[in-house]
Amino acid sequence: MSLEGRIHSVETFGTVDGPGIRYVIFFQGCPLRCKFCHNRDTWNIQDGKEITVAELVNDIKKYIPFMDSSGGGVTISGGEPTLQLEFLLSLLKELKKYNIHTCLDTSGFVHLNSDMDEILKYIDLVLLDLKHIDPIKHKNLTGVSNDKILSFAKYLNAKKVDIWIRHVVIPAVTDEEVDIKSLAEFIFTLNIVKKIDLLPYHSMGKFKWLSTQGFYPLEEIREATDADVLRFKNILYRYLYKYDLIAV
Repeated sequence: MSLEGRIHSVETFGTVDGPGIRYVIFFQGCPLRCKFCHNRDTWNIQDGKEITVAELVNDIKKYIPFMDSSGGGVTISGGEPTLQLEFLLSLLKELKKYNIHTCLDTSGFVHLNSDMDEILKYIDLVLLDLKHIDPIKHKNLTGVSNDKILSFAKYLNAKKVDIWIRHVVIPAVTDEEVDIKSLAEFIFTLNIVKKIDLLPYHSMGKFKWLSTQGFYPLEEIREATDADVLRFKNILYRYLYKYDLIAV
């Protein structure tokens, strides 16, 4: 019997979670509690729907021509995919039988062990979400410190695994210049960063918070504008000196 995992949903023609046209799988379960999370309903690993590796791969195969023609592939997101390591590894091994490009979209809050070493053998690109560079502010924003996340970035660097760094620009939360400078200094230590995505904060997940929790943690925070993102980008440019890495 094919191994089963729990997923929240899939997106069959994704264009923002890695290169080309991508089949995006949102795994159920997440160890972070981000106040700006727009997938609040992915947190509980017992929710979602059970599905086998075979069922997923059979559906994915329908889209291989579109993925191949666009330089795309499969992105495994969440939630946090590494909470279901056995299922994740089994799925990756099957995808590689069809030479499908694979992305792991992760918070980086993972255990560095032999299991992760094995996972990375089947990963072509990691989309690493750096929520906040300051450890105290990170814990306030996500419920956890960023120690493990920064260690994971260094681990990927040592393993020479290509990464795209993603960072959400949240007005008055993640966009203080001192924090942007620290973020740039950390990124500069990594040799494997191929792209930086600056993502404008939005509150589209607010209704999920209200329906499940009765409140929204960032109620008083406005959504980010193009000007906010441009300001962040310009400050990052000033400190980073890797001008070709910035992509918004």
